[in-house]
Parts: sequence; structure tokens; C-alpha cells
Amino acid sequence: MKKHKVLYLLMLPGILYYLIFRYAPMYGVIIAFQDFSIGRGFAGSKFVGMKHFIEFFVNTPDSWKLIRNTVMLNVYDLLFHFPAPIVLALLFHELKSKGFKRFVQTISYMPHFLSTVVIAGIIVTFLNPQTGLLNFLLVKFFGIEPILFLGLPEWFRTIYVGSEIWQSVGWGTILYLAAIAGIDPALYEAAKMDGANRFQQMRHITFIGMLPVMIVLFVLRLGHFMETGFQKILLLYNPMNYETSDVINTFIYRRGILDADFSFATAVGLFQSAIGFVLVVVANRIIRKYSETSLW
Repeated sequence: MKKHKVLYLLMLPGILYYLIFRYAPMYGVIIAFQDFSIGRGFAGSKFVGMKHFIEFFVNTPDSWKLIRNTVMLNVYDLLFHFPAPIVLALLFHELKSKGFKRFVQTISYMPHFLSTVVIAGIIVTFLNPQTGLLNFLLVKFFGIEPILFLGLPEWFRTIYVGSEIWQSVGWGTILYLAAIAGIDPALYEAAKMDGANRFQQMRHITFIGMLPVMIVLFVLRLGHFMETGFQKILLLYNPMNYETSDVINTFIYRRGILDADFSFATAVGLFQSAIGFVLVVVANRIIRKYSETSLW
């Protein structure tokens, strides 16, 4: 530690962040098993065991709808959002013009730096049935009547996942491009000598070189499987699309913050975290069994 004290000092802010804001608050999970009262505190609140978990799964009419909506959004996210940066990184790598490549990369990064509020505002503006650009194009070129996209439950998942891809696909390529940069150029030279075309080189060298990063990011993503982009959903959902847009996080917000039912909200949040933990452990064990890459 004395020899590398500068490196440890560089690590210190990150370590303190996790200790203060991630590990220390874990003690508060105890209120999921209490009828928590701010006045009585952790020690004085009545212990009620699994009462709030039973209330959510048995006595909450919309509990299974909330779970279904959360799972469906995350399944769509894994199917469409997760592969998008991989495909884009492969396409970037195949570009021969360095100037054009840098330009396209910069353009693709830009939405990442917009706040979620701005993104939601753009979506609402573009999808407005009277003045929105999308509806204008549908009426002008296809003769289709304006569609109230944010008022139709069947459109919400498409809008949410599509906006997530647009906002983060460019930024998500950074780790994959770093992985590609670490591939030995001699492999490409050997492949060319063996007669491999560009697609075969991409498939058998570039893609395989990205695989360890893909596996790690996939396992980490599973840890957040029961969570969704709370801010964006809160800004886009409304009573007309609740059928598909109301998820566990928005429900926790209403019960925990608006209704001040802290114990119940904590119990539901603990359920989310437990599912994520189990998925990460199981996925890591399966991946470790069949490959050389794993989180631990």
C-alpha cells in the first residue's frame, strides 16, 4: 500500500461513495419488516415480519400487472437495447474513413448528454397528435389519421425502448470499441492470408474479441432486471397507458413518497433487489461453467 499509495488515494473517492451511499443505507432495509414510524425510529418501530410482502403479493390488486410490465420492459430492453451498441461498435470498426468515423461517433454520443427531462420533452413534442412531426409525416405522406401514441398502451413499450436505444446506443459502444482496440492486428493479417473476407473477419475475430466484455455487461445488466428507467417512465406515463407503463418503480414512488408508506415501499424495493441478486449469481455461475469469462 505504501508503494502504490497514489493509486489507493485515487480509489478512495469511489470507495467512500459506495460505503456512504450504497452500503451504509442497507441498514434501513430493516423497515421492510416493521411498521416504521419516523418518530419511533428503527429501534422503536413495531416488527411485523413478512406483512408488507404478503400485502403486495396477495392484497394489492395490481401487483402481478406491475411485475408483468416491469419484466416485459426489461425483456424488450435485453432483446433490442442490449445488442444495439454491439452492432453499432462493429459497424464503427468497419468504417475506413477515420474522419467520418469520428464524426458519426460524436453524433451518436450526443443524446447521452441530454437530461431525461429533455428526452421526455422531445418524445412528447414529436408524438403530439396535433403538432408532432411524426403525426405530420403520417398524415402528409401516408394519409393516416393522427395517432395519440402516448395514450395507447400498446405503443408505450415501443416508445420507451426505442428512446432508450436512441439515447444511449452511441455511449454504449465505448467499452466495445475499447475491446476491439485490444485485439491483436496479427489475427486479421492471418485471416486475410487464409482468405477470410471482411464479414468472416468480423464474425470470427472482432465479435469473439468483444465477447468477454459482452458477457460481463450482460451479467451486470441482469442485476437491474427488475428495475426500469424510473424517471423517463414517470415523465411519459399517464392514466391512459397505465396498462403497460405502470411498473414497480412508479408504484414504489406513489406508495413510498406520495403516500409516505415507507415500510411497504421498502419491502417492494427489497423484492426487486433480491430478484436482481439471484439473477446475477445464477447467470454468473452458468457463464463460468461454459466460458472462461465471469464476474467472479
